[in-house]
Amino acid sequence: MKYKVMHDNGSRLRVRAGQWAFTEKEGYGLASLLSNQSFIHEVYTSHRNGSILIYYDEGIENREKIFEILDSITLDDLFEAEPIQTQTSKEISENFYMKLSKMVLHRGIYKLFLPMPVRHALTVYHSAKYIWNGLDSLTSFRVDVALLDGAAVAGALLHRHYKPASSMMFLLSISDALEDYTIQKAKSTLKDSLALNIDTVWVVGEDGEERQCPAVDIDKGDKIKIHMGDVIPVDGKVIEGEGMVNEASMTGEPLAVHKRPGKTVHAGTVIEEGNLIVEVYSMNKETRLNKIIDLIENSEELKAETQSKAEKLADSIVPYSFIATALTYLITRNPTKALSVLMVDFSCAIKLTTPLSIISAMREASDNRMMVKGGKFLENYANADTIVFDKTGTLTNATPTVVKVVPMSRRYKRDDILRMAACIEEHFAHSIATAIVKYAEEEGLKHDEDHSEVEYIVAHGIVTEYDGKRAVIGSKHFLFDDEKVKVTKTQEKKIKKEAKEHSVVYLAIDGKLEGLICIDDPVRSEAKYVIEELKDLGIENIIMLTGDSESGAKAGAKALGITEYRSQVLPEDKSRIVEELKAEGKTVIMVGDGINDSPALAAADVSVSMKHSSDIAREVADISLLSDDLYDLVTLRKLSVGMLDKINKNYHNIVAVNGSLLALGVLGVIPPSTSSMIHNFSTMLFGLMSTRPVLNDENFTKGIEVEAIEVATTS
Repeated sequence: MKYKVMHDNGSRLRVRAGQWAFTEKEGYGLASLLSNQSFIHEVYTSHRNGSILIYYDEGIENREKIFEILDSITLDDLFEAEPIQTQTSKEISENFYMKLSKMVLHRGIYKLFLPMPVRHALTVYHSAKYIWNGLDSLTSFRVDVALLDGAAVAGALLHRHYKPASSMMFLLSISDALEDYTIQKAKSTLKDSLALNIDTVWVVGEDGEERQCPAVDIDKGDKIKIHMGDVIPVDGKVIEGEGMVNEASMTGEPLAVHKRPGKTVHAGTVIEEGNLIVEVYSMNKETRLNKIIDLIENSEELKAETQSKAEKLADSIVPYSFIATALTYLITRNPTKALSVLMVDFSCAIKLTTPLSIISAMREASDNRMMVKGGKFLENYANADTIVFDKTGTLTNATPTVVKVVPMSRRYKRDDILRMAACIEEHFAHSIATAIVKYAEEEGLKHDEDHSEVEYIVAHGIVTEYDGKRAVIGSKHFLFDDEKVKVTKTQEKKIKKEAKEHSVVYLAIDGKLEGLICIDDPVRSEAKYVIEELKDLGIENIIMLTGDSESGAKAGAKALGITEYRSQVLPEDKSRIVEELKAEGKTVIMVGDGINDSPALAAADVSVSMKHSSDIAREVADISLLSDDLYDLVTLRKLSVGMLDKINKNYHNIVAVNGSLLALGVLGVIPPSTSSMIHNFSTMLFGLMSTRPVLNDENFTKGIEVEAIEVATTS
């Protein structure tokens, strides 16, 4: 590829290959090709001039590698692809700013270079759309903003007030462009959150052997194996295996559905338990998930309730504007004063500032490493009075450690208990399983495969056959309630003594309790401070849910300053608790990160997933934190509350300014042209104020304080 370096500052490189170097879709493919390099973070292309913008890890060596890749690209290497979300989002913003620039430029050119008669003719021409929309509302017996706008423009033109009419239409066109931009950005973010980012799948051949291959290469009729915890990449029919599939992203139903041979599964759902072999029915754009994504294009549900209220408020004001105009004319018999009232349009400013405030807040959230799927979720977060935390991985570091191994009979010694537990647990990537395996390795306790195939039961434990005997390991509820493991009174006393203030994993062999493994998962150093901040910010109820024992949960709650907690909670219990809180009239935030948190995340008014959350938690969550900083929950609260405060402040200012203009117009103090000029200027000013960031330096100060707390704690 031939190109010219236009800019390079060591981590940001722009080259230009020329107007005909690649098409728009080939540009997306080129971006995809370059993004496969680990040292390249983002790539943006423009087919208009062949521009390629690359953000990469600083370093001369990386820069040279990029040039080597670009030099080696030929026409045969170019392929068409779809844009990634960041490219789409960038293009939406660029198109909006280009459209806005054109509108401002055209208006400036008209004023500077066109003679007055031509400008007046253009004003009349542009007014046709607004007058037509007003007539449409009138013939449909709707008294709405379109009718008011059409009447105001028509009234101004009848009295030959061309300049006020032109200014009003200019502002209305900006308002329409902003609303369209807001909806496009929200839809783009939501579509990306639903889109599947699966590169490879396991294909089962005719010989029964599994092989890994690119997801783009699979065809209808292929058989693929999907393992526990994986997102299903296709629509298909189960032909072998059984499992529990969470279809919350598809149906909204939080409880997992049992799938067996003959049942259908859909792309975007997640296997919570078991393994499935699926015959592919449809993939890529043919899947049900992508059809749902297409429906999003016509969805109005992404709007924040505040934005919908603003639009309804704007419409509700319209009749009063007409009544005030009519009364002014009846009392004064002065059409100029009546027109002054009609030209002051409250709805224009309300419709402009509200979506601006919302999209500005969403952009600010993105700048602070938080992905919000729609304005309504920011609003719900601001209005919430209750927050429910899953403990592990959210309030803790998700790095549990073994602190004690306790044999419960004379049949097995301490090292035997740890060796058996590690042997069984090593098959799973759960944090507690990892802690047990690591602890056994540190003590030099090697083990052989002395058990048969293991069966993992989500949020409960593991069942297998060890040395010819049934072995179960997991929670107290699983062993004593589900598996009916026997425990003596002596063992009960020992459990109370040894398990105090720890989470406990229980091991039973042949129906008898043989050992305890005591686990500690230290809370995050900043967690207590974050909880205090959330209380100060108006969240009245803070609740911790955990599958830990009562003693472990109590110790964790005490360390965090949480007064309300629930221990030994199952996945279905979490969603039930959230539903109960909502039934009490509370607005609930749910924060979680695991597969077993997904039902509760789906049930909450607004849900938040952490950075290292499971696929399904990120899928279900309304807001995703892209950093591992728990303080982001505080930042998000300040941002969301600040957004609503900004919108309410705009309402008051709009009413004050436009109310004053109405009074001055009725009294004859100012003519319609002056009234319209001040109205238009104030609307633009409110619009600019709506784009101001909500967060201030206080947040960064708090962030520094949190870091100081962490340093002090580790010291």
